[in-house]
Amino acid sequence: MTQPTRPSVLFVCVHNAGRSQMAAGWLRHLAGDAVVVRSAGSVPAEQLNPAAVEAMAEVGIDIADQRPEVLTTGAVEASDVVITMGCGDACPVFPGKRYLDWALEDPAGKGVESVRPIRDEIESRIRGLLADLGTAPV
Repeated sequence: MTQPTRPSVLFVCVHNAGRSQMAAGWLRHLAGDAVVVRSAGSVPAEQLNPAAVEAMAEVGIDIADQRPEVLTTGAVEASDVVITMGCGDACPVFPGKRYLDWALEDPAGKGVESVRPIRDEIESRIRGLLADLGTAPV
């Protein structure tokens, strides 16, 4: 008997330092091993946004060890769902993939007090995504 394949999700924003990293952190936290999680950026930053790291730590999710990654065709090809973070990224388009654009405020240059509402909006969208994927939060 074959094991069902896990859905895979790729989060994309320009710098892969804030929104996409917070989304990946939420999905890893809420889905556990039930979903393959990737994140990338078209022009990756050198490090994560410290306010995003702090905001996620406040809810018990440690993303401090993550690093911005460059968006590759392979990452898109290997993902079932590709979610851009409202930043107009041009992603390669492959048949059979599901593409979503989440218009989210960019946390770049903002303090943690301004990042918290973005973090919370991302959590809400991740919970909706899990429902769409038929995966219950852990």
